[in-house]
Amino acid sequence: MELRINNKVINIYGYGSKLKKLPVIILNTFDNEGKDVFLECQKLNCKPFLLVTISNIDWNNELTPWECEPLFKNEEKYGGKASIYLKELESDIIPKVSNYILDNYHKEISYYGICGYSLGGLFSLYALYNSTLFQRYASISGSLWYPNFIEYALEKVFHQNVDKVYLSLGDKESNTKNIILAKVEDNTKCLYDNLKDKINSLYEENPGNHFQDANLRVAKGIKWLVS
Repeated sequence: MELRINNKVINIYGYGSKLKKLPVIILNTFDNEGKDVFLECQKLNCKPFLLVTISNIDWNNELTPWECEPLFKNEEKYGGKASIYLKELESDIIPKVSNYILDNYHKEISYYGICGYSLGGLFSLYALYNSTLFQRYASISGSLWYPNFIEYALEKVFHQNVDKVYLSLGDKESNTKNIILAKVEDNTKCLYDNLKDKINSLYEENPGNHFQDANLRVAKGIKWLVS
């Protein structure tokens, strides 16, 4: 089922579950890959949930916490508008999606989770420290190389209703000559070390570089969130 809210494209995928209450996982997508992710979730025998995917996102601007110069030549800089997008999610997109789920799926929502890949994973962790809407968070191959983010996260406190945080990374993602990108593994492990004694957390490594098995990696994160 596809909805359009503002300039965003929303798709909802769900099991034919008889449960009256289901968790809803929000997935910010780069190229409308939600259907393929949901198929991977089914292959992994995930517990019943509703997957709400959001596409047509201004990826480098709406998912980044503050401005940052481009890493490579001929790329646009990162716009740092995550706070604006998060407010749009909380005040407009998710309330409308919730009403749609209630009216059309006749389901109550047990909790919200949020996950994302790459900059989408970075945004999920930004939401961890700046929103009380979500209870479960997943950053899959998250862009934790982002300048000053790890320092920011280590100083912030998340809300008391957080249940789970999932972090994953490809085991070759830090193998790069770019000194900024090369920090991604150390930063991800540092954040996990900071979280693991405070909240139910998991850090998982997957084989390959940043672009390998993206949909399967996301599905693995979702399976852990809803388990």
